[in-house]
Amino acid sequence: MENHMGSSRKAEVVMRFSEFEMPPMQDVLIVGRKAPIGPEAARRMVEVVSPGQYEIIKVEDSKVEALVIRKILLNMLKKEKIIDLIMEEGGKVANESMIIKVQMNITFQVSKSIDL
Repeated sequence: MENHMGSSRKAEVVMRFSEFEMPPMQDVLIVGRKAPIGPEAARRMVEVVSPGQYEIIKVEDSKVEALVIRKILLNMLKKEKIIDLIMEEGGKVANESMIIKVQMNITFQVSKSIDL
C-alpha cells in the first residue's frame, strides 16, 4: 500500500481466539451514532447477562455516540483517562454505523526498593 510520495501504511493484525459468549461482550463497546442498536439497547443487552457490571458513557464525537465500559475498568483507572485511550485508538477505526467491541487489559507494574 505505497502511495506516490514513497510513504507506506501498514496494519498489524493480532487475533485473539476465545470461547464464544452469549451475548458476545467485551470490556468496552464503542457505539457509533448510526449503529443498528443504540447505547441504551446495548446497555439493556449487557444488563440481562451481567447486571450492574457496565456503565454507559456518552461522548462528544462526530462518529461515536457512546461507550459501554465494564465498571471494573473504571475502578482501575480514572474514567477520563480510559475514555481518552479508547477514543484515541478506537476513533481511528470506528465509523458512525459500527459497534466495535474492545478487549482492554490493564496491567499494573510496580517496582520498589527495600532495605535489606
